[in-house]
Amino acid sequence: MKTLLQLEEAAQLAFAIWVLHYQPVHFVWWVWPLLFLAPDISMVGYLINSRVGAALYNLAHHKAVALVLIVIGLKLSAGLFVAGVILYGHSSMDRIMGYGLKYNDAFGHTHLGMIGKDRNEPMT
Repeated sequence: MKTLLQLEEAAQLAFAIWVLHYQPVHFVWWVWPLLFLAPDISMVGYLINSRVGAALYNLAHHKAVALVLIVIGLKLSAGLFVAGVILYGHSSMDRIMGYGLKYNDAFGHTHLGMIGKDRNEPMT
């Protein structure tokens, strides 16, 4: 099942990259990798505490937020559209690697299981 889910996320990531390639706003090539990693800035919330960190991280990695940005961007702004597609693709990439939405008890506790140094710890 894990492989099937990873393949599904890989297809979504490939689609997001395809959309970014053909969308109407054109940037120089090196800007895309920087923007693609931008949602990870949300981890700064963990400097406050794990509850704030999880809330910011989940907001910046939630596919429904990405879809809302895409739909609003279609009507109002190419920039919002691009931001939504980047967020969607980034979230798919994270899920391929096993990084899911965070619970507020620890950074390593995700909806896909434990990650990092915490993965050998029992979940409570």
